[in-house]
Amino acid sequence: MLVGFETSDDAGVYQLTEELALVQTVDFFTPIVDDPHLYGQIAATNSLSDVYAMGGRPVSALSIVAFPPNGDPAILQQIIGGGHAKMAEAGCSVIGGHSIRDDDMKFGYAVTGLINPKRVWRNVGAQPGDVLLLTKPLGTGIISTALKSGKASEESLAASVASMTRLNRDAADALHEIEPVVGAQHAVPVGGASPAPTSDRQDRGVIHAVTDVTGFGLLGHAKEMAAGSGISIELDHLKVEPLPGALEGARAGFLAGGLKNNREWLEGCVEFDADVPEDYRHLLYDPQTSGGLLIAIAASSADAALAALAKRSVLARVIGRVVEKRSPLISIR
Repeated sequence: MLVGFETSDDAGVYQLTEELALVQTVDFFTPIVDDPHLYGQIAATNSLSDVYAMGGRPVSALSIVAFPPNGDPAILQQIIGGGHAKMAEAGCSVIGGHSIRDDDMKFGYAVTGLINPKRVWRNVGAQPGDVLLLTKPLGTGIISTALKSGKASEESLAASVASMTRLNRDAADALHEIEPVVGAQHAVPVGGASPAPTSDRQDRGVIHAVTDVTGFGLLGHAKEMAAGSGISIELDHLKVEPLPGALEGARAGFLAGGLKNNREWLEGCVEFDADVPEDYRHLLYDPQTSGGLLIAIAASSADAALAALAKRSVLARVIGRVVEKRSPLISIR
């Protein structure tokens, strides 16, 4: 086993040969949109994301379904159809699954991918001087909460759905383009030190850490990267792109329970400059569904990464930088 759960990484990695390993993950959740076909697409996209965040290629999936005993079978068919459509787009075969009767509807997948053991991206390994890139805007949790109250605009809902149903495959492909196999980051076998010692970090290629931004929000996943890497992170809130309507929703109080949990969990780890407005603070804590990739990359390669991402219509932003470890772990200006 190359990657387990020691640093709360996005997926597990199990090596088969010198050139081949499995990357495995599972994710499912209750509906966050009204349209069952879109719900299926979002659940599939979200489940696939962890494989892309590790640098892998998804190849097979097992569906996980919980559906009310008296539910309309046509709705279930639409959910499964939406999921299959996204799996087909990813080139990932659905080879089975399991369903149960449950009053609370749930849907998702266990996904298996293939990966080169010498090209595993972990959520640890960021180095002082690295630039931080983010590949999607934030605010899906706020917009989904507004939708439950019938207060999400058509524009904000459309933008949120477009973000949540976009595979992180293009972003991962762009990173692969600029990170050659020779000198690429090596996964650290379980039982060894999680991040490489500082003296070894120069051998880890130009992409030093990657994670996808999901339920813990940008700040939660940044905290895991910082703590596991033994560094601190500085973010510029004005560089973070909000989804249309997200800031307005935050100001109106459409805050998910997960946002409040994230804020409590990160107490003592995060410090905001006094002039960072409250709506942006909510945005940075907001739990995301099928969010973008947070990437710690050598500053000298940041422009090449942005160009490769833009070529695939991934409009990533530089949102901060990695610095030597200090207190607090994360500071926002």
